[in-house]
Amino acid sequence: MSKGTSIKDALKQWEEKTGQKASEATEIKLIGIFPSIEKMDSALNQLALCEKLSLSTNAIDKITNLNALKNLRILSLGRNNIKTFAGLEAVGDTLEQLWISYNNIERMKGVNVLRKLSVLYMSNNVVKDWTEFVRLNDLPNLVDLVFVGNPLEERYAEAGTWIAEAVKRLPNIKRLDGTPIVH
Repeated sequence: MSKGTSIKDALKQWEEKTGQKASEATEIKLIGIFPSIEKMDSALNQLALCEKLSLSTNAIDKITNLNALKNLRILSLGRNNIKTFAGLEAVGDTLEQLWISYNNIERMKGVNVLRKLSVLYMSNNVVKDWTEFVRLNDLPNLVDLVFVGNPLEERYAEAGTWIAEAVKRLPNIKRLDGTPIVH
């Protein structure tokens, strides 16, 4: 089995391709790197100016090394192997959007650190019950949520009651699964 690509090597390839310095960039896309990035390693520390970081379609299993990303507003981690929100504490005061669809998240523990989060795209994860779902109320600014494809949503969507049930539990939501919510 081949070793994954390190963040350091992926950033080097990105710099060669774009002609930019990673340390000066505000947006960096390391999407679908081959071989896949498996770890968010300390090379991320050089991205202090980065506002939008895309690490989608890799093999990352945990969120780490975000401490230096003081300007990060959008983090895209879709299509990885992430199981928890642990590791987001470092960006809790700046992150406005988290795109984390197609992962293995079942529990919402730790999502509460994202005080500025307004957009959460987490379709196709494995959240099964309302106890976890209601933890989203800990996000005072959350207005746009995509939750389709989670076992909880699928169960209620079949009955045609998903949006009503979800809005009852998340009264501040303005958009759910792409549908504007009128309160």
